[in-house]
Amino acid sequence: MAGMEIARTIAATRAAVATARRAGRTIGCVPTMGALHAGHLSLVEAARRDGTFVVVTIFVNPTQFGPHEDYARYPRDEAGDLRQCERAGANLVFLPSVEEMYPPGTVTTVHVARLTATLCGPCRPGHFDGVATVVTKLLNIVQPDRAYFGRKDYQQLAVIRQMVRDLNTPVEIIGCPTVREPDGLAMSSRNAYLTPDERQRALALSRALIAAREAIVGGERDPAAVEATMRAVVEAARPTGIDYVSVVDPVTLQPIERIAGPVLAALAVWFGRTRLIDNVVVDPIGDGP
Repeated sequence: MAGMEIARTIAATRAAVATARRAGRTIGCVPTMGALHAGHLSLVEAARRDGTFVVVTIFVNPTQFGPHEDYARYPRDEAGDLRQCERAGANLVFLPSVEEMYPPGTVTTVHVARLTATLCGPCRPGHFDGVATVVTKLLNIVQPDRAYFGRKDYQQLAVIRQMVRDLNTPVEIIGCPTVREPDGLAMSSRNAYLTPDERQRALALSRALIAAREAIVGGERDPAAVEATMRAVVEAARPTGIDYVSVVDPVTLQPIERIAGPVLAALAVWFGRTRLIDNVVVDPIGDGP
C-alpha cells in the first residue's frame, strides 16, 4: 500500500495518529513482536475490514521473556516484516527500540492477578507482567479505538481484556481466530525453530485438541478424563516436555470439576528447545462433531 509510514519514536507515532484522527479516521492497532506470518496478517486484515487507520507495532519486548528464555534468538526480520505490512495494507508501522520503550529509570509494571495464576503463568514467572506492561504502553502511545489480538494466545487475550476493563482504557479489544497451517499446526513465529522431525511431531497439539473436542461433544463431562485423552495424544509424539494439558473455565481460566458449559482446552508442549501453545473452546451443547 503506497504511503505506509514508518515511525521509530513515540513522538512520530503520536503525530501520525493525530493526523489520521484529524482526517476523521478511527484507529486500529495490531501489536506484534515481528517475524510476521499469516496469523499476524489476518489481524491487519481484520483491522482494515473495520475501516481503521491500521497501526502495526513491531517490538520484541524483553520484559516478557524469562532469564533462560529465547529473547536473544527470537526471530527478527525487519525488512521482511515491513514488506508484509505494506502488502497487507498497514498505514503505519511503529518500530521502537528498547530504549524508546523503556528509558533509563523505568520502574512501573502492570500486574493482572488471578488470570495469570494458571496455565502459562506458573511456567513463565513474570511473563504476563511484561505483556500487560508493554501492551498498556503501546495502547497509551497509539491510543487506538480498537486493538486486535489472536485467540491462539488465549490467556494473553484474557489478561489484556481484564486489564483494559480494570484500568478504564478506552479501547475495544478484538479477538481474532487462530490461523493454522494446512496440516493443523497453529501458526507461530516460534515454529521457525522446529526441525523437520519436531515440526511433524508438533502436530500432536492440534490432534490432542481435536480429541478433546470429540470427547466432550461425545458426552464426556469429566475434565480429568478429557485431559488424560489429550495427554495420551501428546505423549505419543515424544515431546521433550509438557508444561500443562488443561481443561478450564474459559472466562476465569480456573480448573473445573465438571463440564457443564463451554470450556477451554489448552496445552503447552516442548519439542526440542521450542515451546508451543494451542487451545480450543468447546461448547458441549453447541459444538458439532
